[in-house]
Amino acid sequence: MTRAVLAPALLTLALSGCSAEPAPVDDRAADETAVDASGDGHGAIDGAEELAEPRLGLTSVDAAGTVTHLDLLDETTTELGRVDPPRAVHTDGRYLFVQNDSGVEIVDSGVWTWDHVDHFHYYRAQPRLLGTVPGDGDVTVSTTNSSTSGGTGLYFAGSGDAVLLDTEALSRGEIRELFRVTGAPGPGLTVPVGSFALVTEGSGAARTVVGRAADGTPTGLVDSCPDAGGTRTTRVGAVIGCADGALLATATDDDVTTQRIPYPEGLSGVSVAEFDNREGRPTVAGLVGDEILLLDTRDRSWTRLPAPAPLVHVTAVDDGDDHVLAVARDGRVLVLRGTDGAVLAETAPLVAASVAAGATPTLVADQQRAYLSGPVEKTLYELDFADDARIARTFDTATEPVFTAGTGR
Repeated sequence: MTRAVLAPALLTLALSGCSAEPAPVDDRAADETAVDASGDGHGAIDGAEELAEPRLGLTSVDAAGTVTHLDLLDETTTELGRVDPPRAVHTDGRYLFVQNDSGVEIVDSGVWTWDHVDHFHYYRAQPRLLGTVPGDGDVTVSTTNSSTSGGTGLYFAGSGDAVLLDTEALSRGEIRELFRVTGAPGPGLTVPVGSFALVTEGSGAARTVVGRAADGTPTGLVDSCPDAGGTRTTRVGAVIGCADGALLATATDDDVTTQRIPYPEGLSGVSVAEFDNREGRPTVAGLVGDEILLLDTRDRSWTRLPAPAPLVHVTAVDDGDDHVLAVARDGRVLVLRGTDGAVLAETAPLVAASVAAGATPTLVADQQRAYLSGPVEKTLYELDFADDARIARTFDTATEPVFTAGTGR
């Protein structure tokens, strides 16, 4: 069912930066010196080097399927190989799950962060193309915070196939399906939660989520989720947007449970189509009409903010200053205060041509910086959102970075 692909020879090219500033390191590390990872099991795998800081990068796929990786520390880019022309890309901070006519091709960027809750471990290994998970139609990909354990969920709309991949096997370069169950064709979700997964069934207002063990066996959990929409995993659990609120799913070693968090008063019959946040943080952001909804999964509480302009994307930084970042329909990046929605800073319309062309730019937030892709502009931007949305660096690309993922996170 899978196709083995060997990583091609790596070609390193210099990228031009507009500033001599070094790449930020997310205030969690000090230097690039490798440290001993042997024996502790903290996300280490054979052949990987543990580092003292995250090796952050931007991994892009152009329209022809060429995959390139920009190293934000030394400002070089590396061509990783080629996949079939992409229709969409999802990432967990290490792998790129590239949707195309063959199904989902998986790219291992070779850089990742292992979250140990109170501290982090950072790794680098050889990047490679892992192969393809076959499937029909559009696919929704759902990931966890771990790039070395747990599962990765795929749901193929064309066939109704719900697939859970073994993420630990991916870290060894293998594609292994823990289960594949077939339901009714149409949009759906396979959401990994610990060693379990939630799979949507039904349609419209009758939609439910069903708990399944790693081998696909139903756990007995069934909960309603009318018009199931977007999903995102935080440190607390996995969030699913429903028409009557959000479901928060959490897992122990032997059980998975859900808790409904109703929308704020005055909102009904809506479903958040997409959640986004800084990787692993407890607060997620989503758009509903002309409003921004913030869900704090730790407190199980919503914050409702007016959108200051028509927006195409929003993400929660969830830092000490409650920053929220948004891409406006005119191509600007807005920095908002998450407590009241006030506009703290904004950029020029950096990606106006991309938005006008229907190519929604990628916006990735770290604790200190944000990264914005301009596919039509053939430019990647690094923004210091806490410093009046200052453009810290720009990187020109040889081709259009149609899809860009933040990696090493």
